[in-house]
Amino acid sequence: MKITKRAFIKASAAAVAILPLSQSVFAANSSASLVTDKAATLSDITTSSRPITVNERKARIKKAQSLMAKSNVAAMILEPGAAMDYFTGIQWWRSERLTAVVIPREGDIAVLCPFFEEPSIRESLKVGDDVRVWQEHESPFALVQQILNDRNVTKGRLAFEHSVRYFVLDGVMSLMHQMQHTSADPITQGCRMFKSDHEIALMHKANEITLRAYQYVHANLALGMSQQDVNQLMSSAQAQLGGSGIWTMALFNEASAYPHGSKQAQTINNGSVVLMDCGCAVHGYQSDISRTFVFGEPSKKQQKIWQTVRKGQQIAFEKAQIGVPAGAVDDAVRAYYQSQGLGPEYQLPGLSHRTGHGIGMEGHEPVNFVHQEQTLLQAGMCFSDEPGIYIPGEFGVRLEDCIYMTDKGPRWFTTPPDSLESPIGALAVL
Repeated sequence: MKITKRAFIKASAAAVAILPLSQSVFAANSSASLVTDKAATLSDITTSSRPITVNERKARIKKAQSLMAKSNVAAMILEPGAAMDYFTGIQWWRSERLTAVVIPREGDIAVLCPFFEEPSIRESLKVGDDVRVWQEHESPFALVQQILNDRNVTKGRLAFEHSVRYFVLDGVMSLMHQMQHTSADPITQGCRMFKSDHEIALMHKANEITLRAYQYVHANLALGMSQQDVNQLMSSAQAQLGGSGIWTMALFNEASAYPHGSKQAQTINNGSVVLMDCGCAVHGYQSDISRTFVFGEPSKKQQKIWQTVRKGQQIAFEKAQIGVPAGAVDDAVRAYYQSQGLGPEYQLPGLSHRTGHGIGMEGHEPVNFVHQEQTLLQAGMCFSDEPGIYIPGEFGVRLEDCIYMTDKGPRWFTTPPDSLESPIGALAVL
C-alpha cells in the first residue's frame, strides 16, 4: 500500500494514539531488552509548553478585522480546520452538516452548528459566546444570513477561506443577493503566515520531539526491519515524548528514490538507504524533519549524494534573507545541483519537488520555496528547508529542517547533521 506524507497529515487525528512497538522489531533486534529499556527513557517533554491564550486569539481576531477593513471586506466565513482553530480554538471536523464561524469586520464573532453538537462545540471554543444552532429540518445558510443581518452586514464583500466547500459558498450567496463573494486568504494568511514568539516556541518544542525520536530510532535500526517496523518505532517514540497528530514515513532502498514512496515492500539490508520524513504537533503547531541514514557502510556514491543534498540545504538557508523572493531560494539550490550534473530544473536524477514549504498549524502552508514564487520573505514566516536528490532505480536522499525568519535573517529550529557518520543534527537554541 502506498502511504503518502499528505495522507498521514490528513489522518493525523487517527495517529495520535500511542502505537505499540512492533513484535517484528524485537524479532529483528537481538537486543530486545535494550530497546525496551531505551523506550522507557522517553518521557513527555511538553509539560512546560502552554497553549495559545484567549487574549492571543482576541488579538488575532482584531488583526483580521483590521485586514478586512483595509480590503473592504464586510465579513469572513470559516469552516472547521486550522483557520477556525487559529481564531476560535474550535477543533472540529467537516460533514454534510455545516459548522461555521462568522467574523464580521466590526462586532463579535458568531458560531453556528447543528443543535445536537452545541455542547461539544463549546468545549473547545475559546473566544465569543454567540453560538447559534440549527435543527435537522432547517437551513444553516439562513442562520448565516441572520447572523450577518444582526451585525448590519447586508451588502459588500463576503470573504470565504479557500478551503470552504462550494455548497457552503453557494448556499450562503443564494440568500445574500446584495453581496459579492471573495477570497478570505489575504486575511487568514495575513494573520497565520507571521508567527508570534509563542507560536515559534511551540514549533520548536514539536521539532525537539521529532529530533529526539530520530535519535532513538537511529540507534535501534536493525537488519531485517520493515518500513512498517520503523514507522511504528518512530510513532511510538514521538508519542512518548509528548507529540500529538503524529505522522511518519520510512522509505528504504529503491523506494527512497520516490519522494513519497512506492508499493514495493522493502527491508533493511547492509548498505540500505533509510529515508525518513516525520513530524508531530504541540498544542496544534507542527514539526517536519527528514533524515537519511545508511545502514552499515555507505558507498562512495551514497556519501557524495548525501553531501550534495546537505550543501543544497545550506545554500537554501543562506539565500533565505529578508526581502528575497521565496522562489529565489529554490532557484539557488537548483542552480547548484545543475552545476553538479543533476537536473536541470525538476528533471531526474535531481530535485523533482520544491525546496520547501510554509509550516505552522498545518504541515503545508503558504508560501513555498518554489520557482517563480514572488512573495518576499518577512520576519515571522516559517518554512521547511528540504532539498533532495532522487536517482530512479537506485536511491534518494532528503534532508529537512525547518527555519523561522527574523529581522536578521533565517534561524534553524533544528540544525542539520554534517555527515552520514553523525546523521541526526541538534536542537537549535531559540
